[in-house]
Amino acid sequence: MIGWQTFEHEADVGVRGTGATLVEAFAGAALAMTAAVCDPATVAARAPVLVGCAAPDAELLLLDWLNALVFEMATRRMLFARFELAITPSEGGPHLRATAWGEPVDVVRHQPAAEVKGASFCELKVAQRADGQWLAQCVVDV
Repeated sequence: MIGWQTFEHEADVGVRGTGATLVEAFAGAALAMTAAVCDPATVAARAPVLVGCAAPDAELLLLDWLNALVFEMATRRMLFARFELAITPSEGGPHLRATAWGEPVDVVRHQPAAEVKGASFCELKVAQRADGQWLAQCVVDV
């Protein structure tokens, strides 16, 4: 089961995803990033957007993933509420392919509280916890 939460961090917002798999944790972190903007329950998963990225390790992949979503949010003026991901290992590091489902921003319905500018190295962590659950977190600039 995908878990997500935001956490306070000075002037910015921390995003954290958890799950039984790395994929679930990455999806949770993305949902937490939506929660930094608005209530994810107000976002309809109507339109699919394909996202892909690769990085040398899982932590940098999380940053690339979240920053790719920030780019799509800004250029398409969309918010996302559902994420289908696949992360595959490769010689140069993991590759991520995803479909983010969302809709255009509706200021009245979504009541956006902030604009995410990007994911940062601050509080960056991707790891499997002692209980077997995966954690994926960082701070996003708002």
